[in-house]
Amino acid sequence: MANPASYRPQTGEIPTNPGVYRFRDPHGRVIYVGKAKSLRSRLNSYFANPGGLLPKTYAMVHAASSVEWTVVGSELESLQLEYTWIKEFKPRFNVVFRDDKTYPYLAVTMGEKLPRVQVLRGERRKGTRYFGPYTAGAIRETMDTLLRVFPVRSCSPGVLKRAQASGRPCLLGYIDKCSAPCVGRVTPEEHRALAEDFCSFMGGEAKRFIGRLEKDMAAAVAELDYERAARVRDDIIALRKVFERNAVVLSEDTDADIFALHEDELEAAVQVFHVRGGRVRGQRGWVVEKVEDSTTPDLVEHLLQQVYGEEGETQGRMPREVLVPEEPSNAAELAQWLAGLRGAKVDIRVPRRGDKAALMSTVRENAEHALKLHKSRRAGDLTNRSLALQELQEALDLPVALLRIECFDISHVQGTNVVASMVVVEDGLPKKSDYRKFSITGAAAADDTAAMHDVLTRRFRNYLQEQSDHAEAARLPGHQAALEAMATASVQDTTTPAPRAKFAYPPNLVVVDGGKPQVNAAARALAELGIDDVYVVGLAKRLEEVWLPDSDFPVILPRTSEGLYLLQRIRDEAHRFAITFHRQKRGKAMTVSALDSVPGLGEAKRKALLAQFGSVKSIRTASAAELATAKGIGPSLADAIVSHFSNAAASPDPESPAINMTTGEIIET
Repeated sequence: MANPASYRPQTGEIPTNPGVYRFRDPHGRVIYVGKAKSLRSRLNSYFANPGGLLPKTYAMVHAASSVEWTVVGSELESLQLEYTWIKEFKPRFNVVFRDDKTYPYLAVTMGEKLPRVQVLRGERRKGTRYFGPYTAGAIRETMDTLLRVFPVRSCSPGVLKRAQASGRPCLLGYIDKCSAPCVGRVTPEEHRALAEDFCSFMGGEAKRFIGRLEKDMAAAVAELDYERAARVRDDIIALRKVFERNAVVLSEDTDADIFALHEDELEAAVQVFHVRGGRVRGQRGWVVEKVEDSTTPDLVEHLLQQVYGEEGETQGRMPREVLVPEEPSNAAELAQWLAGLRGAKVDIRVPRRGDKAALMSTVRENAEHALKLHKSRRAGDLTNRSLALQELQEALDLPVALLRIECFDISHVQGTNVVASMVVVEDGLPKKSDYRKFSITGAAAADDTAAMHDVLTRRFRNYLQEQSDHAEAARLPGHQAALEAMATASVQDTTTPAPRAKFAYPPNLVVVDGGKPQVNAAARALAELGIDDVYVVGLAKRLEEVWLPDSDFPVILPRTSEGLYLLQRIRDEAHRFAITFHRQKRGKAMTVSALDSVPGLGEAKRKALLAQFGSVKSIRTASAAELATAKGIGPSLADAIVSHFSNAAASPDPESPAINMTTGEIIET
């Protein structure tokens, strides 16, 4: 751990202007980003009495080796820049609201020719309308009920293509839960109108549709068409079931997100109710570890930054009103920033009385229960992880704590399509954003030891190069001015993604899947690069032995050891990741087309040719003039295609057997 006094800036060097500051560790990695109305006052608070800081802040200032700052023109600019840098660098010590589960949304893909209703999680997709979030059980029931009244397509693209090719709809088409546009029962325009009605109902216009169906039922009864009246009656019951599932809690014109917190000295739980059209449409929850002496207004500010700043939470997703337990200190600037994201005014306020205050109390109760549940679950998990890391460190006699572990595995089939995987574990938990895949070719693919040496060399050579580039840039004149210019650009453009580094900082321990040969190959790769502060072990599958470099005997961990369980989980995850990548690569190699080797013919143009002519055989026999009729194929490219197939026919490769692209079988000649 570094001594904060070793990098403390002189008080006179720090400006009193508002700005954003960054703490970096010895590897140059940003570990904390913060903003302040007065940079001098805020930064001095870290160094004046480090012993009086909160535990996590104490760990942060001792893990850092430098601090830098950027002056901005206003508090709004500091808010924007802070959020941009947090999103770019993902600092370890910043407040991160971790969602306690992944919430599904009911989505309608209005961007497709035949819109599809489906349940989606994760990132938002362009041209898709989202409703929710819902709980998993409720969303399936809602979707199943509504498809009876609005029979919109819900099948996958593969099922749709098969139905179009065969001329027969899928099961949902036969049971009237799909209007079957795939076989022409309705036109694409009629199907899109159904999807629009589905979206309108989910958007809060339920009463209009129920009223319309009631009139249809009355008309059917008047015409003595009791069968149609009974069907419409069942549709009305289905719509009312969905409509009444969420109780009315506020007036029907209320669109609001209601946040509440429950906190202790170290952590805080957050719950939010999404109210749309006066009804609770969804609920979400987060748990956060506190950094610095975070007050409730500070937590509210960071919460709104992360919830609404994430990609997809923009115009059309954000409500007019955001209700919070306490108003943040910069509420005016925060509301201005949110209004810019939404494209319309956003009110941030604290409900004091009435129905909204009563609902806030309910949300607060949910937050209290969530924090209790989180602590009870985390207690056992944290104890096991800490025990596993401690046991492993003691068994391997390592002088450093195992904060980061990387595991490598090689996968191939008889030396073909050789690939490798790298999985990462931090504090005993997987960090999937740092996983990496490697393709191995040439001499390195000769055997597992050569492949392991190649992969470790590539991983750490890239790291050393990034460190060298960073140090070189810091020595150049005008480096601070360049940082200021980058900060200004970040404030003006918060949508451009930051360039992603190939690898993160180095691990404390490298684990390889294998025994003594693989371990020695990995250790040799690190030694050749001059890296002597990263330790290497291997886990052999036969007896689950742990091998150290240049050791004649393995380390045998007890079968009930938490450290051994951790190594096994890491090894198995690396194996799974490698196998997945190997299968993808092998699958692509088995679906090679004769069109792939035509110069200048990309994927889109290959698809256009196949759509026009139906098969590669027809393309081979087509003339240049016929080829030029396909979309995107010009005369020169058509001549190149004809020339390519002519040359291939004149000089066939006897070592390359023909492949049936339908079955994958080799055609004997």
